[in-house]
Amino acid sequence: MDKNETYRLLAKQVESLIEGEDNPTGQLANAAALLHETMGWWWTGFYLVKDDRLQLGPFQGPIACYSIKRGKGVCGTAWQEGRTIVVPDVEAFPGHIACSSLSRSEIVVPLHDSEGNVIGVLDIDSKDLATFDDVDAHWLEEIARIITRCVKL
Repeated sequence: MDKNETYRLLAKQVESLIEGEDNPTGQLANAAALLHETMGWWWTGFYLVKDDRLQLGPFQGPIACYSIKRGKGVCGTAWQEGRTIVVPDVEAFPGHIACSSLSRSEIVVPLHDSEGNVIGVLDIDSKDLATFDDVDAHWLEEIARIITRCVKL
């Protein structure tokens, strides 16, 4: 199965898994688990905006940073700029925050509320260089829209 088809099915699975539930932590935890297990990434999870920081939310993978300032690292930059950021080599990203030295590439997708404000990010890391591309960005943005529609954050 090609990557587009895998993501198309994954988006439907995420929606089926979380739609109609009223447990935001559980919904995000199950979404992270489904994405992580299906795609085999190193770290998959959410950071949620609280006051002036991104705070660690549900995730799958090794331990993670607890909070990230706006504009700092890949997550904080995606939050500040309100756009998806694909990083082929995290060592080349200015100000990268190394929660794990094994992370080599990363994609961060903002979660937008109905008014367009960033309320969190979906953060995914890989142990391999250049794991993520435009196909990943497209489908993960679609999955982020599903999540923000179904989860009351």
